[in-house]
Amino acid sequence: MRALLVGLLAFILVTQAAAAAMQDPSATTPRKASVAKRTPTVNQQLERKLVAIRKYRGAIRFLKTHRALLSSSDRHVAAGSKLAYAERRVRQLEKTIATLRSKVRARDGQHLAAMPPKAAICSVFGSRCEEAVAVARCESKLSTTAQNGQYLGLFQMGSYERQLFGHGSSAREQAVAAHRYFVRSGRDWSPWSCGWAAA
Repeated sequence: MRALLVGLLAFILVTQAAAAAMQDPSATTPRKASVAKRTPTVNQQLERKLVAIRKYRGAIRFLKTHRALLSSSDRHVAAGSKLAYAERRVRQLEKTIATLRSKVRARDGQHLAAMPPKAAICSVFGSRCEEAVAVARCESKLSTTAQNGQYLGLFQMGSYERQLFGHGSSAREQAVAAHRYFVRSGRDWSPWSCGWAAA
């Protein structure tokens, strides 16, 4: 029992020290330029929050596994308070992590949407990149806004194909739709007038 109490106190001290280290601002006020350099990226913020939530979940597991600590008269209040605090921090961190992950997804989505045609095509088609770029160059001169009657975009997909496989204004969206069509057709370029053999 004594060993458990010592272990619990050591774990709590380590957890509090780590939390204080993450939250304690510098005693001196740095210049704005220094603050800008030290501002963590969204990815770094997310990683720190994930580390913190793992620590608090570990504390919760420890306290719940060693419930004797909560029921002992001399440590009941302290251990119960630590458990409640850890559970509250986990709930707060879950909300923060969800927000940060949403920001990461939005940023990554913007990055993908801004990709130039060739890079977008290669990111989707992988080892078939060279073929896909050649077909798109033949079909549209690598223009996302190319139009020939009902046929639109990089791969000049018709209205029926766009309904089935999707479309979009960005090169990435058009490449994804064309790849779906390509896979459905048996990884064959025959649906395109500029098939790989012709390209």
